[in-house]
Amino acid sequence: MHNSAFKCIRSLLFDQQYFWIIASLVILGDAILTQLIVRFVPYTEIDWKTYMVHIDLYLKGERNYVNITGPTGPLVYPAGHVHIHHLLHRITNAGRNVAQAQQIYAGLYVLSVVLVCAIYKKANIPNWTLLLLPLSKRLHSIFVLRLFNDCWSIIFVQAAILAFQSAWDDIGILLFSLALSIKMSAILYLPGLLVIIFKRHGFFATIRHMLVLASTQILLARSFLAADAKSYMQNAFDLSRIFLYKWTVNWRFVDERTFLSPTWAKGLLLGHVTVLIAFGLFRWCRSDGGVPRVLQRGLRRPSLPAGLAPVGPDYVATVLMTSNLIGIIFARSLHYQFYSWYSQQVPLLTQRTRFPFVMQMALMGAIEYAWNVYPSTPLSSGLLLAANSLMLLGIWFGYPEGKLSGKQ
Repeated sequence: MHNSAFKCIRSLLFDQQYFWIIASLVILGDAILTQLIVRFVPYTEIDWKTYMVHIDLYLKGERNYVNITGPTGPLVYPAGHVHIHHLLHRITNAGRNVAQAQQIYAGLYVLSVVLVCAIYKKANIPNWTLLLLPLSKRLHSIFVLRLFNDCWSIIFVQAAILAFQSAWDDIGILLFSLALSIKMSAILYLPGLLVIIFKRHGFFATIRHMLVLASTQILLARSFLAADAKSYMQNAFDLSRIFLYKWTVNWRFVDERTFLSPTWAKGLLLGHVTVLIAFGLFRWCRSDGGVPRVLQRGLRRPSLPAGLAPVGPDYVATVLMTSNLIGIIFARSLHYQFYSWYSQQVPLLTQRTRFPFVMQMALMGAIEYAWNVYPSTPLSSGLLLAANSLMLLGIWFGYPEGKLSGKQ
């Protein structure tokens, strides 16, 4: 009896045949946990009222981004954000029914868990990994206790990753474009995505997908672009935005003067680009014989795939999530809600290192701990940078193309 129970548990935790059984239990358990959090943990107002004030101005006919501002600042998100919050404004009585908004975000959170489970299944991640997904205190807070717009962007990013894993690239690019239209942070995936599309389809198709991406942005923002295109672009896609030092989670160990300096910003950008190029040149095309051969094939036969090795689901998830992680490490500032950008990806990313199990768990624990220290301290910021950087280094020397590279 004892032996059969042990075998049953072992099968649930390790046998891919039972993946969706344990996934269903995790999803149900997390849905219940989320409802308990909504019921017993007080809601904290941060940006929700500001989102609704922005929509009030939008409904009054304002289309110039410069004039759309609220209690915590101006509108600094692309047009997709406005369209989603316009709908939420209608459903929640102009934002006054916060309880209803929380239930919408609770459903959104559960949907994110479902999507992550599907991504993990396609990437052949061990069943037991799913048990880690409900453990983030900060992530639940971002969704149901703070109602941040990042949550909507994340959902579309996850759906896009799943589409790219399934080789539904036309659908994937539309979903990714929707994510980008809600929050500019989705652009961190673009370098990895370009590698995937170029390898899978070649030069002409890559250009076509980028044109679809740009066209979708223009279509969603057409009323704002018609009113004042410069104002829209400067606010919705502000690459030079200066963040407040008091909210930074990742650079608390740097003094404020350095944090705000243009030199520091340029240094981070240089670091970001350098590491991306290094992964592009030496890690993401190894199975294809290296970047020169991929580029040569892609340019010589622009209508055919540029890669030799299959671009499978594990490769897609690993490259896209690594591209995102690189951007997070070199971000000029991370605020608490930004943890949602990669929280559910950390279990997969740690398994793309060759680190022993205990060290993988320690990295996850350190990252979660750092994101739950409020306000951040030099120690928590240093720990976060060290853990993120160590994870990326582990991927570099581990499985940067996924564990199933060449086997799919």
